[in-house]
Parts: sequence; structure tokens; C-alpha cells
Amino acid sequence: MFILGINAYHGDVSAVLVRDGELVAAVEEERFRRIKHVAGFPREAIRACLAMAGIHGRDIQHVAVSRDPRANAARKAWYAATVMPTGRLLKDRAKNYHRVGTIPDTLREALALGAHDPGPQIHWVEHHPAHLASAFFPSPYDDAAVCAIDGFGDFVSTSWAVGRGSSLDVIDRTYFPHSLGILYLAITQYLGFMKYGDEFKVMGLAPYGVPDYAEQLQPLVHLLPGGKFELDLAYFRHWSGGSGMTWTDGEPQLEPIFSDKLVELLGPARQPSDPLTVRHEVIAASLQRVFETCVFHVLNGLYEATKLPRLCLAGGCAMNSVANGKVRERTPFTDVYIQPAAGDNGTALGAAYWVWNQVLKQPRSFSMSHAYYGPAFSRESIERDLGERASEMRGLGCVIRAIADERALCDDVARRLSEGQVVGWFQGRMEWGARALGNRSILADPRRPDMREIINAKIKLREKFRPFAPSVLEEAHGEYFEGSVPDPFMIHVYRVREDKRDVIPAVTHIDGSGRLQTVSRGTNPIYWNLIKAFETLTGVPILLNTSFNENEPIVHRPAEAIDCFMRTRMDALVLGEYLIAKPPVTAQTRATDARPAAELEIELTKG
Repeated sequence: MFILGINAYHGDVSAVLVRDGELVAAVEEERFRRIKHVAGFPREAIRACLAMAGIHGRDIQHVAVSRDPRANAARKAWYAATVMPTGRLLKDRAKNYHRVGTIPDTLREALALGAHDPGPQIHWVEHHPAHLASAFFPSPYDDAAVCAIDGFGDFVSTSWAVGRGSSLDVIDRTYFPHSLGILYLAITQYLGFMKYGDEFKVMGLAPYGVPDYAEQLQPLVHLLPGGKFELDLAYFRHWSGGSGMTWTDGEPQLEPIFSDKLVELLGPARQPSDPLTVRHEVIAASLQRVFETCVFHVLNGLYEATKLPRLCLAGGCAMNSVANGKVRERTPFTDVYIQPAAGDNGTALGAAYWVWNQVLKQPRSFSMSHAYYGPAFSRESIERDLGERASEMRGLGCVIRAIADERALCDDVARRLSEGQVVGWFQGRMEWGARALGNRSILADPRRPDMREIINAKIKLREKFRPFAPSVLEEAHGEYFEGSVPDPFMIHVYRVREDKRDVIPAVTHIDGSGRLQTVSRGTNPIYWNLIKAFETLTGVPILLNTSFNENEPIVHRPAEAIDCFMRTRMDALVLGEYLIAKPPVTAQTRATDARPAAELEIELTKG
């Protein structure tokens, strides 16, 4: 039996495919459309899932949509009648509901169903149950407390559940307009980060400041008994229709949701073009402090309600890796599971498993221990894309070699990394979720203090405060990180041990922390072998890992990897068994970002 799960007409639209309870494909639409967090309908993601499984649209028996326009209808009606939001808010919601209503017809087209094909059964799964299901059903736990915290979905911002076996019972909800996701978004926008999904930038900025404004920000949220909370709505505009949100076919657009009262409290808002100052760092640090206080208040309330030691967490707020790393310290929970697409992209996964386990009453048989569920590309595909760029590479003096022996390839790349080169690494199936986890990654030496600045300025072209993650051999994480547990999804931040901070400065953030990814030999052997080869050369079982992109979605196809490699200052690129190297770049050339003269011919060798 095949179940297709989709997130549609929201941010981060996506699709997953489940076969008899096993996940066989999962991918975000942005990787195909090349628009970050793209909204609309996931046509290309659906087609990719079918292709990865080798099936046709008519083979799908069930489609699970992570939206239910009928959910919480009474509360929506009460809110519209009593709060009297502006006509704009009601109009925007009506437009979105209309688009959701077109899903059955759009789905038939995406599945290439003929006029006489009966089509799959469509299940409308409420947004928050989909989040909760995405956290629990793929987890390794037989039972757990489950929590989803986000902006909003189907009129809910926070939900609690208990998962046992193949069932998930929702026990509590926090409804619109109160939301911790809205709190973080409002301050993110106030700080001048206006794009959808920019909250992670504020999380990266926060360690540069001290939380001196925490007492001023805390009144924006009232903490209530039992893990509940309410926003002081005077500081926000989302609830009354004073700000617009667009989920059409393209980049999501959000207008400012903070009110003039927040400006009165904190002073003038930063414009996106304004420089960042110490004051902005202080506000970011204060927001992170207040957010953590609120999240742990919610989670402690959940523990008191369930007394279960294991926690499964989802929702956009579960992407706050700094808070995630403190859960076991700040709450009674002893075990935490967060799958790699905890945001709205993951609701496609949750909707599919809600249908498989909750609706169809099937037993659980799947646990997600890695994120490699996207498309892979053959040697022939790689050779074709390389051939199309050969003349341009020749002009830059590149050398291309095919190194069929995996150990030799890893040894060569490890040597380059140890010498300070920056390497694009493209292998196997693309990752599911927001993080590059060793299959679509840019890699570098974590021992170099200047490496973070080099990559941010010359390759990623992004803010200098943005940190990079350490990929560490699973066997060695405890030697370098305090209180860490294996995390293949790079979704927890831990303190780097004090005696190791000078050893790996490029992946140690300013506050002495690092967003950890543990690499298992069983789930990603070639990446494990590469890090092991680097350890053999340097004594350090860690690589600097950042996503393979440059102000765009993570690369999907070999051609996109080649394009990113050619337009940035990466030194080498690995596509499967192929190694492409640019001529050596001197320190002076790198500093001035001048392109080296073309002196060498492309040398294409086999074996």
C-alpha cells in the first residue's frame, strides 16, 4: 500500500511517500523550484517521490494532506464574531481556504491520472496532529510525551499529545492568536530580518549579545499555570488583520506583525539595510532567553501532565537547536527525539503516518535514524552534467579525475581539507529537512580560526555572525561536547568542551557552543570514512559542514552543484567518484577574490 503525504499552500511545501509503513521518499519542493521555503503546491516533489519509488500516480491508494479547513470551525467562527478582525484578515484566509479546496483537482494533474482513473482516497489531517505524528510515529520510542510548537496551523499554535504504540491522543491545545512562534517572528522582523524563515539568523546572532532586555521582553508573554501561556496582543498585529501573509505559488511573503507598542518599548526598528549594532545583539540574546523560558514552561507542563520521560518535539519552534540542546537540562525529560524536518515541511510526513497508524490502525515498523530520502544521481548523470560545463572549466584551469576507489577518494579529499581547501561534497540521496548532513555539503577544516570568515565572505556570501556546524564521528562526540547524545540530524546545540575549543575554533560559536551532527558508519559510510581519513591525518574526528548552496536552496542536481562551485571560491568539488579541482589559490588571490588565470587543460581520466 502506498500513502502520499503532502504539505500544500503553506510555507515549505513538500511530499513524502510511504510504502507499507516504510518511508521510501521525502523531499521539499524548494529543491526543484529553487525558491527558498516555496509555497503553493508540491508538484515536482510529488513526481520525484513517484520516480524514486518507481511507481505511477494510479498506484497511490491514499493521499494525506496536512491541512483540514474544517478543523476548529467553532472557534474560528467565535473569533470572527467577537474579536471582529479586519476584512483583510478574513479575505486572506478565505483565499487560502479556496486554494486548499482545489487540491483534489490539482492532485489528479500532479499524479497524471486519466479521466477514468478512480484516484486515491484523500484524508484531510489537521495541521497540528500532523506535526505531532511526524514527531512520534517515526521515533524509536514505544511511548512518549509529544509536543508541537509553531506559528499557527488550522488555528492552533501549540499542542500536547501522548503517543503509545500505534496511537496518538491529543490532550491539549493553545489556539490563535497566542503563539510562541509569533513571538519569535515579531522580534525577528523588528531586527530587520524580513524573509520567511529568518528566525534562525536571530538564533545565530543571539550569542553575540547579553540578554539585558529580557525583563522588558518577558511581559510580551504571560506564563499561566499548567504550562499554558498568552501573548500580550497589544504588541502584535497578526490577530487583528493588520498584517498580510501570502501563500501563493512562490516565496512566502509576511508583512510586519509587530505593533507600534513594541517600537515604543524597544526604540526604532532596524531596517534590513541598516548595520547590526550591539543593541540588536542584546535584543536577539534577550529574545532567545525569553523564548527558552517560555518553551521550558510549556514542556515542564507537558511532563507534569504525562509523567513520561521521553519527549518527541515538532513544529517550527523545534528547529531552535539552541533550546533543543537544553531540554534534558531544563526539564525532567531524559530522552528527546526531533526528526530533521520538524517545521511545516515535516507535516507531510506526519500526515502520511497519521493515516497509516492512526486511521488505518497499522502497527509501527519504521524508525527514522537518518535523513537520506531524496533523489540520487547516477554516474552517467554526473558525467553528462560535467560534460556540459567542460569548456568553462577548461578556462579556469580545472582538473577532473574519476577516483573509483572510495578509500583513495576519501584520502585525497581529507588531505585537501587538512591543507585548508574548501570542498563541495555531493553524494548519494539528498537529505530530507533543512540541514545538509553530508550528502549535499560544503566541507572545510574545523581547526582553522579563519575558516568561518573565509566561507561566509567568499562562498556563502552571508552575515559574518552565522556559525557552521561540526560533523563528528558518532564514536567521538563525547570527547568534544558536554552532555551530548548522538544526533544524526544536526538539531541540538551543545557546549564544546573547554579544552577542545581551541582545537576546533571554526565550528565553535562565540559562546563556546556547536550545533552537533554525529555521523554513523552504518547510515553514511562514505562520509564516515572521509571524517575518519581526516582524523588519521590530523587527530581530529570532525569536519566543518555547511549546506551546499549560496543564498539559494540546497543544491539538488549535479548541475546545480557545479554551478555553485564555479561561481564561488570553493577549491574542489566531489560529485560521486569525480573530483574536480581548481588551480591552487594563493592567500593574496583569495583575499582579493580575483579569479586565477587559466593555465591547465582539463584532464579527464577514468579509474
